[in-house]
Amino acid sequence: MKKYIKIACLSTVLAVTACSDDFISNQPYTDKVEDNFYKNQKDALQGLVAVYDVLQREGYGGFLLNTETASDDCYGGFGTADSNVALELDRFQFITDKEMNNPIWQNCYLGIYRANILLENLDKVDWGTQPELKTQYEAEARFLRAHFHFELARVFGDIVPLDHTLKPNEFQTPRATADVTYALIANDFKFAADNLGPENYSQPSNANYGRVTKWAAEAYLAKAFLFYTDYYEKPDLAGVVTKAEAVNYINDVANNSGHGLVADFRSLWIASAASSGVTYAGEGNTEMVFAIRFNSSGNADWNLHEGNRFAVNIAVRGGDLGTYGQGWGGATVTPSLYEAYSDGDIRRNATIIDYAAEGLNYDAVAAGVRQFTGYGWKKFCPISAEVANNGGDFQIDNYEDYPVIRFSDVLLMAAELNLDSNAAFAQACLDRVRERAFGNTTSSIPATKANIMNERRLEFALEGHRWFDLIRQDMNTTKAAVDATSMPNGFETSFRPETLGWFALPQSQVLLSNGTITQNPGWN
Repeated sequence: MKKYIKIACLSTVLAVTACSDDFISNQPYTDKVEDNFYKNQKDALQGLVAVYDVLQREGYGGFLLNTETASDDCYGGFGTADSNVALELDRFQFITDKEMNNPIWQNCYLGIYRANILLENLDKVDWGTQPELKTQYEAEARFLRAHFHFELARVFGDIVPLDHTLKPNEFQTPRATADVTYALIANDFKFAADNLGPENYSQPSNANYGRVTKWAAEAYLAKAFLFYTDYYEKPDLAGVVTKAEAVNYINDVANNSGHGLVADFRSLWIASAASSGVTYAGEGNTEMVFAIRFNSSGNADWNLHEGNRFAVNIAVRGGDLGTYGQGWGGATVTPSLYEAYSDGDIRRNATIIDYAAEGLNYDAVAAGVRQFTGYGWKKFCPISAEVANNGGDFQIDNYEDYPVIRFSDVLLMAAELNLDSNAAFAQACLDRVRERAFGNTTSSIPATKANIMNERRLEFALEGHRWFDLIRQDMNTTKAAVDATSMPNGFETSFRPETLGWFALPQSQVLLSNGTITQNPGWN
């Protein structure tokens, strides 16, 4: 951990670069460093913005792409001349790139570091006539710290939880057990839930538009509870949140947050709305409980991280095609996902591009698409030429937000958590999701755990949920869903249960730890 922590420690104020031990004793080369920066409210806000800023660093090799590739909803894809890394992600191999999951590790720890720096300096700030801002900033920073820890813990299993910036004698801190990490996550989210305001995140008229809220923290507590108690087979969330408390949190969001479902599922996504002829609901729609915000203000500047850099990975390879913008053709959609939808479910065509059914004249061979299935991502796919026409770069300046928690997620979590205590409410929550999907009230199915898990697949396909919904059930369920051992022409995949569902650690971190950290099981 030593080298990584020292790299991250400079990134808050200076450019990310390696440093030697001599740096610690040198005089600062800039006017603003930690010792003299946190003096007033403006400084504190800049420190908080620096934590939020890390959210935008989603790109190739990141959380969304890697987890969807691992799931049964996507293959590796990309181009026939590209490296084999995407194929190896899909096949649970660890050959070509031993750092293939490093962006997840690095970005999350950068966010954690920045949150800890702010938290440790809040007492130095002169809050003037607004002392309540200190509590608000602490709550926001702790929410974000929990978000980054939860992302790491769901991907890598046991991690190094950090509730403070490390001192030199702590640079080789070992990984902690899950209960330690999840206790930190739960306490941080609880503090946020208790101290953030009840504003609706989705309303642009709100002075705190785009900032985390009480509702997002309560929803995240339920999400953490479900994953931890399912995967680790525990009765509560690390001794911090009981089942009854988790139910109360999610029911509060479902009943009192002011969030709701937009009327037409297709309107949630830019390409889905455009291809269906419906009005795009926009980023400030009522369904977004917590999203990572992007915009196109980067103006083709690769030094900025304002735009959505993920979208290019899954967009149409070979150039713009009708409504859809160009990209690299990664993570091609599996036929099994397309076939999982029932007739009449509008989510299928809102989620997936069906090249043949849409009459798209697309030559996948000429475009050099690897593992072309006839299906591609419609969610997050950019609109053709729109970014370029606005002076941006199609690779880095797409602007569609990434929804971390939508209100439909709240409803389905509420359905799951209320199954054994309020079956009628569980059924009502599931019905609301399906009524929108089918446009009628006659498509109800019984609210059971199996039905809810399947509904989650259909509702949140290609949004970064599926992998975790698989592994929190068990390894047999995961293998049965993922394995495609009889597929021809390079589509074979085989999940290895010995990995326990965790991804490979970046090998550099294992080596730099001098034995403190060992590689995850199944990846040696």
